[in-house]
Amino acid sequence: MPCLMVYCCMLSRSALKTGDLLPLEKCFRTGLPTPGKGELPNSGASRRRSVCQRVTTCLVFWVVLFSVRSTQAIIFYSTADPEHNTTAPVGDLAQSGWELQGLWGSFLGTPVAPQFFITARHVGGAVGNKFYLGPVEYTTVAYFDDPKSDLRIWKIRGRFPAFSPLYARNDEVGKNLVVHGRGTQRGEEVTVAGFFGQERKGWLWGTSDGRNRWGENQVNVITSNDPAHDPSGPDSSGVRSLLKIPFDAAGGPNEAHLSEGDSGGGLFIKDGTTWKLAGINLAVDGPYNTVNIGVGFRAALFDEGGLYKGGEGKWSQSPDILRRVPGAFYASRISTSIDWINSVLAQTSSDAPPIVESSPVLSGPYTDEPRVSIDETAQTISLMTPNGSRFYRLSGPTGFRFTGIIIKDGQLVLTYE
Repeated sequence: MPCLMVYCCMLSRSALKTGDLLPLEKCFRTGLPTPGKGELPNSGASRRRSVCQRVTTCLVFWVVLFSVRSTQAIIFYSTADPEHNTTAPVGDLAQSGWELQGLWGSFLGTPVAPQFFITARHVGGAVGNKFYLGPVEYTTVAYFDDPKSDLRIWKIRGRFPAFSPLYARNDEVGKNLVVHGRGTQRGEEVTVAGFFGQERKGWLWGTSDGRNRWGENQVNVITSNDPAHDPSGPDSSGVRSLLKIPFDAAGGPNEAHLSEGDSGGGLFIKDGTTWKLAGINLAVDGPYNTVNIGVGFRAALFDEGGLYKGGEGKWSQSPDILRRVPGAFYASRISTSIDWINSVLAQTSSDAPPIVESSPVLSGPYTDEPRVSIDETAQTISLMTPNGSRFYRLSGPTGFRFTGIIIKDGQLVLTYE
């Protein structure tokens, strides 16, 4: 989006008194609606819910998106250590998305342009909710839904300091990946009676511990026309494309599976020397059961053999054979939605509000003011009164200019046109 630098003013708390006026130049979310730009239609919701619950579990379970800001964690095959992979990866895995995972309620999102981040549509949200990247909060002003996937792009007021490049190639199968999430810890073992006595099949989803984690795995296959693993349902063309990643106990010390709360997290694949966003966490296999009645349980399984799968009233037993049948997680594919993504990122709005930037010195550098309140009707901008001299400027797709300034109720109020 083109940025028009307008006018700078130096403000000092000691130079202003209250009232002074200075002329200046210038899985779908079960049971939860997601208001915003264009209310999501409810038609087909019940059908999509039943289909999704039949074979897979969306990575959201009755967690009100913006009620709390708790976090959870990815599940590993090699360890239940709660400290495993809770800091940024290093070496060959450095810059693989850790720094670009922002908090979207109880979930994650990834900046993909200066004013846009992408996440899973089924985690919900509303215009005006906050997205947190590091210590800075950004207010959402609009959203855009991909008609052929569960991807949703949100536009924010302000600008991100960094964003992820996109993996546009269609060669993901066989590629190593780094995935980020906020699911659960690893719980108790899941065992069934097998050829050699009680055999371990995986682990229950454990408790939440408020930690972000990253893990590794590998894309196994591209699934198409698979509504059972996509809560957004079939699109008009009948084509759906997801990345399938099995939990097959062959991925080394960082091999990861997903669980409740991991939706919206980014999945990254290395393209040459650059890690790029290749997918957005969507769903997992399950639920499971040891018998063919009851509600069953959620688990990360490296072997589904001998267990029932599907859901209450729909249980079907997987054969217990010598070869392991791993469970898997699924991610919405970036490459097949790249044209839609680029069309959204290219959009500008002539009636978008201004972006407020500031600097302690006239020559800059200028950064976005993180906490401002803009009243577009009154054309006022309210923010904290600075402790010392500070320069402000406006930017946006159209020309803005300051017209006045006062201190009111302890806040700095700028008027503009």
